[in-house]
Amino acid sequence: MQSYKKYLTDKSFLISLASGAVLLGLSLVAQFFINGYVTNASSSPVTDIILSNTRVYDVDGIFVWGAVLLAFIAVFVGVTHIKCMPFGLKSVAVFVLIRSVFVSLTHIGPFPTHVLISSTFFNREAFDGIFTGNDLFFSGHTGLPFLLALMFWDDKMLRYIFLGFSLILGTAVLLGHLHYSIDVLSAFFITYAIFDICKFLFKKDWARFKTE
Repeated sequence: MQSYKKYLTDKSFLISLASGAVLLGLSLVAQFFINGYVTNASSSPVTDIILSNTRVYDVDGIFVWGAVLLAFIAVFVGVTHIKCMPFGLKSVAVFVLIRSVFVSLTHIGPFPTHVLISSTFFNREAFDGIFTGNDLFFSGHTGLPFLLALMFWDDKMLRYIFLGFSLILGTAVLLGHLHYSIDVLSAFFITYAIFDICKFLFKKDWARFKTE
């Protein structure tokens, strides 16, 4: 409670928190429209060294509900580590924006054989690009939990939880032929670069994040 009082009465913290929330909202809007564009502009699929040599597995539940569970855990961690929220929100927003740029430049069609996401609720238009879009490069299911792992690297438990999500979801999208191999493998490298960019852009928020 003392920590909450300290930060929620700090004007600069509240401004940073609000700006992070606004930036995240804008990034999600950008993602929505860009995914609509790439869905209509997608071209023919290509062969893939892994997907072309493995059958499709039904990973519908892992793909959807694994991502939902990750979101709940991330929100819980943010609420219980209130000082981390501004940097966390801004970093996720930058991740979404950069990924949207990559997606807008890459119009390869989905692999011919892939599992269908059958969740009635998450097939709604509002979730385009999260569960039902053709946004392939690079994998958000792999990159986002890896970004969280990098943020909380000094906390061994959270590091392994988020790394576990990254590996499990990354494997799931390959087994379900929902992403090409390059989408998954590149996500780790691009996400690491995004993390470094965010540390540079949001130095004060990162310094607060790292305080004991």
